[in-house]
Amino acid sequence: MSSTAIATERPSAVTPRDLARATATRTRRSAQVKLWAGAVCTALVVVPVALANVLPLPGANAQDLSRRRLPPLSEGHLLGTDQLGRDLLSRILHGGQVSLTVGVLAVLVSGLIGIAAGAAAGFFGGWVDALVSRFLEAQLALPLLMMLLLVVALFGPSVAVITCVIAVAQWPEVARLTRSLVLVEREKPYVAAARVLGLRAWQVLLRHVIPNVVRPASLVVLLLLAQAVLLESALSFLGAGPQRPFATWGRIISDGQAYITTSWWLVTLPGLVIALLVVGVNLLGDGLRDRTRRRKGAGA
Repeated sequence: MSSTAIATERPSAVTPRDLARATATRTRRSAQVKLWAGAVCTALVVVPVALANVLPLPGANAQDLSRRRLPPLSEGHLLGTDQLGRDLLSRILHGGQVSLTVGVLAVLVSGLIGIAAGAAAGFFGGWVDALVSRFLEAQLALPLLMMLLLVVALFGPSVAVITCVIAVAQWPEVARLTRSLVLVEREKPYVAAARVLGLRAWQVLLRHVIPNVVRPASLVVLLLLAQAVLLESALSFLGAGPQRPFATWGRIISDGQAYITTSWWLVTLPGLVIALLVVGVNLLGDGLRDRTRRRKGAGA
């Protein structure tokens, strides 16, 4: 029998138990758990909010003073009613439409601004990089919530203003990550090859560099959705969010805080919905980031 056959028949010293304990296996399993848990938590909030207009619910602003502050699981009111007899579940779902709309639009705008500014700063360098970096440093030095309140006080608490304010507040995080990614990409051989072929700098940036950094940058944009919802809720809680008749999560909590000792559900249930969404989005983003890193490691 040849030595090759003997080596082939020799059992491996690595057992299935060792494979199950391996770091790569645990990382893959952790990423899958995060993805599933994040997707479930996010869906539990987003799906009912998206279907709020077709579900058999009372109007979000329909008042019935004879049924004020009913506890959860009351007849006809799954989550109870508020201090004016309005169905709390209906207000949470319809308020979520406003909060999520503001959050999604804000992260889309901040993502576009951040990717464009960060890519230009990282690829061109020089005065472009210096200008973008100074803007980043100046904005990061300002207290975030105070800056938001000041801008809202100047331009009014409309949905468009709130969206733009949150977008402007969040673009530095996307820009910083994009800049660092582009600094790595511009030194790779394909960029030099594209230049040798006669492509201009902005063509190389748009056609080759940005498509390679959009995916990791989009993961940060996803994580910023939770922050955007929290910022909108904080502004609404302080009275600087979208004004009535819009029912936002922050305003629902603000209206119910005077009754927290006697009607705990007015504050607790909207807060749990916000927490569930934030946890879900963060788990989803972390799971996608872990999976991306694992694929890059396998490719390397």
